[in-house]
Amino acid sequence: MKKMINSLPLVLACFNGLSSPVFGAEAVELKRAGTHIDVLVGGKPFSTYYFDPDVAKAYFQPLRSAQGTIVTRGFPVVNDVPLSEAHDPSFEPHQRPMYFAHGDVNGYDFWSEQVFQKYFPNESASRYGRMVFLKLDEIRGGADAGVLRAKFGLAGPDGKVFAEEVQSFIFRGSPTTRVIDCEFSIHASQGPVKLGDTKEGTFAIRVVKELDSPPAHMVNSHGGVGEREIWGKRADWVDYYGNVDGEDVGIAVLDSPKSFRHPTYWHARGYGLFAANPFGIKAFTGDPHADGSYTIPAGRSLSFRYRILIHHGDYKAAKIAEAYEQYATEEKYKRETAALERCGVKVAQGEGASAGRGHTPASPKRGLR
Repeated sequence: MKKMINSLPLVLACFNGLSSPVFGAEAVELKRAGTHIDVLVGGKPFSTYYFDPDVAKAYFQPLRSAQGTIVTRGFPVVNDVPLSEAHDPSFEPHQRPMYFAHGDVNGYDFWSEQVFQKYFPNESASRYGRMVFLKLDEIRGGADAGVLRAKFGLAGPDGKVFAEEVQSFIFRGSPTTRVIDCEFSIHASQGPVKLGDTKEGTFAIRVVKELDSPPAHMVNSHGGVGEREIWGKRADWVDYYGNVDGEDVGIAVLDSPKSFRHPTYWHARGYGLFAANPFGIKAFTGDPHADGSYTIPAGRSLSFRYRILIHHGDYKAAKIAEAYEQYATEEKYKRETAALERCGVKVAQGEGASAGRGHTPASPKRGLR
């Protein structure tokens, strides 16, 4: 017979003394309409998740603060971009408001998109990959959290699926914050999958122009400021903050201790690209002999986990460092719970103990299942 311990006291102990306002009690609604899902927090629009077959990858657009301020770039809309933006050096039309994609997956580029090839005439159409929507595994709201889980195939230019990807999200909010817990799992369902060493990746947000640095600010968990001290460096978290439409607001990405190659490298630019990339080591370090590629063995999966925290005020007022410690504690708790259950100790999820707090635990080998 399996032993049982109650997890509720452990969870409460994890959060004791932490004053971060991450966990609010605002209701979350998810409403599907065709190939998109609207996410509402506290009855107000937060974001929309798109999985349109005419678009090469799934994405969120826009992201809003608790006050309703939009903190991400407003284009592309489906596959349309403003012609007035095309001459901007930081145009990069494939950089959607929030998405997960990598520039070299079995040699195919999922970061860029063939529909925008006209802006990059030297690139070959034979190199583009695309996501193929398969199904929604879960979509539900709740009194304090909402959950969304979608499954996709990864296909080359020939349309043949060579791997699968599951995108999972938990949404929460308080009067001052909006939170998304993200997990992206790539499953080598049809054979080994190689993720190549390229800086073009991987989990990304394109912030609104007002959060470019300058005029706004970038900071990481080591106290690095600006692109020069953050791009290509490893850190637990990065935060962009500034003033948008009269609100002092910021957006932080926290890299989970359970994520692959934690702490991740950051492909974070002053022009507004805000990306976590654990693969582009050659470009990030300047070492021509480095190789950041990784091959997922056939039948195995690789997972990446992040928390998005949209906050009022700057990173100090929002206590981002403390919020990261809270997140890391949660992730450690989930890992230890998984280890106990593998050893035959059943952990009882006390009422409310796990509401909106995570997905299927990854194995102790960080990110790989």
